[in-house]
Amino acid sequence: MNKGLDVRKAITDRFGDELRFFRGWIDQPKAVGSIIPTSSVTARRMASVIDTGSGLPVLEVGPGTGVITRAILAHGVKPENLYAVEYSPDFVKHLRECYPGVNVIEGDAFNLDETLGAGAPQLFDSVVSGVPLLNFPVAARVSYLESLLRRIPGGRPVVQLTYGPKSPIPPGQGDYTVEHFDFIIRNIPPTRLWVYRRASH
Repeated sequence: MNKGLDVRKAITDRFGDELRFFRGWIDQPKAVGSIIPTSSVTARRMASVIDTGSGLPVLEVGPGTGVITRAILAHGVKPENLYAVEYSPDFVKHLRECYPGVNVIEGDAFNLDETLGAGAPQLFDSVVSGVPLLNFPVAARVSYLESLLRRIPGGRPVVQLTYGPKSPIPPGQGDYTVEHFDFIIRNIPPTRLWVYRRASH
């Protein structure tokens, strides 16, 4: 009986996430990259880059309905060590309700100095980004990446998803390396993951 209730709850939760995401896409199509949330397979793969033994907090940017947030916590990151920056007020409200221990911050990912403020950590282990970068000019994407790389130790990753065939942040535009991390079919639409690091000298 309990198992049946658990299955029904999981289906209801999943449908609720998809409906919420679709509404967000209708309201702010530029800020939401897809009409349905990232798959759990993609989310787990993105979370896998985090080093939970580093002692540093983790920065998630563009968490949406929290599918990747859930995977980050399941990977072993404590809620109080996760900082999630989300632009949509509706998603922020949902995230705060679902993940009360996580530091959910409403604001612009392209202006992290102001969004994070003085009270946030100055250094993170890594960054997990679900921001739909293809909706923005290349110069803005490069500036966004550089602002993230300034917040993590040299060699640590920024992992980014995209629905295009190429890296949304082209190589050769700044002091960073570009690595194709994975191509995940079990996502609608199929998604590519890219990892960026500060270039070593």
